[in-house]
Amino acid sequence: MLVKTKAIVISSIKYQEKSLIVKCFTQSSGLKTYFVRSAFSGRKSNQKIAYFQPLSILEIEADHKNKGTMEHFKEIKISAPFQSVHTDIFKSTMVLFLSEVLYHSIHEEEKNESLFDFLEVALLWLDTHDDISNFHLILLLEISKYLGFYPDVTDIDQSFFDMRDGQFTPFIGVDSLTGHQTTLFKVLIGLKFDTNQKVFHVLERQILLKILMDYYRFHLDGFRNPKSLEVLKEVFS
Repeated sequence: MLVKTKAIVISSIKYQEKSLIVKCFTQSSGLKTYFVRSAFSGRKSNQKIAYFQPLSILEIEADHKNKGTMEHFKEIKISAPFQSVHTDIFKSTMVLFLSEVLYHSIHEEEKNESLFDFLEVALLWLDTHDDISNFHLILLLEISKYLGFYPDVTDIDQSFFDMRDGQFTPFIGVDSLTGHQTTLFKVLIGLKFDTNQKVFHVLERQILLKILMDYYRFHLDGFRNPKSLEVLKEVFS
């Protein structure tokens, strides 16, 4: 079936000498894997490879056989050319980390257009703003909403957050955050992308990042920390 859709690049892996295996989160069909033959050969090889940088937003035409095998692109073009995401060291490190998180979080070949639309808007915001220190934290928390495990804020005035149950409680349990961690987490829940980025200092961001990674592990089978996590910590230290 020939499909025209937008797609966000999740990962690209070199296969043998000249080809790529590319995972994309598509607007129309969820997660799809594509085989790109001869990506590293020919006069336009650099152009081909440039399409598949982490979290690039593409417009594609592809032949989807939907048989659980790799699909093939017919046409590709950049939907929204980034001006800074892949050239700014802070932003490029951030999108590399976030692409790995999405790689370990999205597994279904099912349409999730609301998540796609949210990611597209968020990435375009990132590209056009300079104060981005909390972007990855807010994005990770918001993604949990679309994946089905956003914190239950009904009792947000309670003192502790239970990571396993995903709710606030008056008593500290085995899987609960401490009082200080819970306070930081509550502040994060209230943030928007354009909120003052100085609301947290470096150590607090690292605490929140660990909380979010732990929270993902509690709620997503097989989730593991991205390899780029330590690089992200170093760049934002």
